[in-house]
Amino acid sequence: MLRTTSLQLAVGARVLVERLDWRVAAGECWCVLGRNGAGKSTLLRTLAGLHEADAGTIALHGRVLTDYSPVDLARLRAFLPQSRHDAFGYCVMDAVLAARHPLHQGRYWESTADHAAAVAALSAMEVQDLAHRDIRSLSGGERQRVAIAAALAQDTPLLMLDEPANALDLAHQVQTMALISRLCRHEGRSVIMVAHDLNLARATATHALLLMGNGGWRAGTVVDIMQDDLLSTCLGHPIESVQVPGRTLFLPVHSVVTEDKA
Repeated sequence: MLRTTSLQLAVGARVLVERLDWRVAAGECWCVLGRNGAGKSTLLRTLAGLHEADAGTIALHGRVLTDYSPVDLARLRAFLPQSRHDAFGYCVMDAVLAARHPLHQGRYWESTADHAAAVAALSAMEVQDLAHRDIRSLSGGERQRVAIAAALAQDTPLLMLDEPANALDLAHQVQTMALISRLCRHEGRSVIMVAHDLNLARATATHALLLMGNGGWRAGTVVDIMQDDLLSTCLGHPIESVQVPGRTLFLPVHSVVTEDKA
């Protein structure tokens, strides 16, 4: 599906990612973990073809990313940014239908199939009742669910999601992650998502990519990579895991603060 070779990303003199040799296969769900400023969003934007790498190559379906036209690339990968700004008032349905544009292949107006895909995506995110609302009137969580619906409606084999659980309440976080997991398991789609919640990531992802913040990285299955010592180094804070029936939970280690008594 996607492969990077000796990929390097930097901000000024600081190296974010150094010599990343990495492969994402069909049906895999990768979570990208790291502290703030480690390069997670930069990496995702680079993989999506929206930011130029400092060195190395990215190949999608065996073809170098820069060889794709924007339209052809949009048919293969959907990208959910970390944030967005809606400058104009348009309805939710139009926002989701816009994601179908790369599939029109010369058609000007949306087809019945486009409308069906948009309705299905809105329903999957439980926002079908908002279809005719002005997008600027939505809450942050509602807007995030509409944005995810647009990515789903694009109907690509690869989804790149920057903090998909951002602004969602607990129930919709769980629902969204369960949906992502089903897309990988049952439809063979691949997902690369930036995440901060270790427990949601562990419950959803099949693989993890840790960005260490100094150019270093570790990649592999969640079982191999989401280990206490590696996560503690990656996130800059001690992490310990607890085994409960059927799952592993990760907890930050809290220091006990004592006050001197006069």
